[in-house]
Amino acid sequence: MKKVVDFLAEKNCVLKSLESIDLSLVKTRKKLRIYSGVNEKSFYTVIFQIGQKSRFVKKNAQEIIDLEQKLERAVSHAYKYKYVLIASPLCSLAKKMMKNNGWSVYEVSHDTL
Repeated sequence: MKKVVDFLAEKNCVLKSLESIDLSLVKTRKKLRIYSGVNEKSFYTVIFQIGQKSRFVKKNAQEIIDLEQKLERAVSHAYKYKYVLIASPLCSLAKKMMKNNGWSVYEVSHDTL
């Protein structure tokens, strides 16, 4: 989690609190990590950390958007800032889809995560 906090601090996103979300809350078995936090201005922030080895395509992007919506229903609040940290090759259409839905997409190396 410290690496994620340090990476976001480089991107000018400082969080007051950060907690890991249990994947059973959104009923998924995907290999990812979800963090929820509050930034300095008291806005809710969600971070999806994806470390898959295969290419991240449009289908994966839709699944992440759906998981975030399930998470919003489970915790009863909306997230103003949404980040996804991807350590695999990223399809340009998937990146565009994520950005159009309000996500900030960062391609990182496996070492960063």
